[in-house]
Amino acid sequence: MTLVELMFTIFIMAVLAMLAVPSFRDASLGSRLTATANSLHGAVQIARSEAIKGNTPITLCASDDGAACADAGDWDQGWIVLNGAGDVLHSEPAQRNNFKVIENAGLLEIVFQPIGIGATAARFTVCREEPVGNQEREVTVTATGSANVATKEEGECPPP
Repeated sequence: MTLVELMFTIFIMAVLAMLAVPSFRDASLGSRLTATANSLHGAVQIARSEAIKGNTPITLCASDDGAACADAGDWDQGWIVLNGAGDVLHSEPAQRNNFKVIENAGLLEIVFQPIGIGATAARFTVCREEPVGNQEREVTVTATGSANVATKEEGECPPP
């Protein structure tokens, strides 16, 4: 193999790498975005399930310390599931990598009654602040307590 052939091969590999790296990064960020939305969805399912199983109201709320409900802020500071006695049943730490979790109506807690019904409907937007992408996930909790995750492509974080 000659030096010219080796240089040409290296050049082709460099061009291919430059094309592949941005789309790999976008796929990786999208995967982490989905994981964050699924984690919130799982916490909703845990809270509803524990309310039904324990026949007691269960609270899902934003939490900055993992032990008590927060008085202000967004859900990206973390969230917890509390039983009626104030015991933490599940906790999720603060989101990293500039990910935002915002409840669109400003709610900081959702209470599930013993029959599994949520006190109020909620809609969360999960997005990344930096780098801004056009991918978002929306976690919707209905008044009946069911939840789902949908993919959105709004591209604004935080939402207007």
